[in-house]
Amino acid sequence: MNNSLTKTILIVPLLVTLAGCIPTPEDLETTPVQVQTPKGVVTCQLYRQDRVTWDRAIDFPATKMSVPEADSYCRQEGQRRLK
Repeated sequence: MNNSLTKTILIVPLLVTLAGCIPTPEDLETTPVQVQTPKGVVTCQLYRQDRVTWDRAIDFPATKMSVPEADSYCRQEGQRRLK
């Protein structure tokens, strides 16, 4: 029982420290960009150059396109900027 408590006392601070080192998407956000599409302007939140899978739409013409479609335009813009 005492051995288990000692392990817990050592492991918990280690896990807390490691969790603080893992970046969240908010830590990697860039300035939003606007992308002109055939259905209107989509405002995209892009992330680090190598993280296009997180790129997403934060504003788009909702009456003309769906969220997945708007997000797709943003991921395409992120891919374009990778090149």
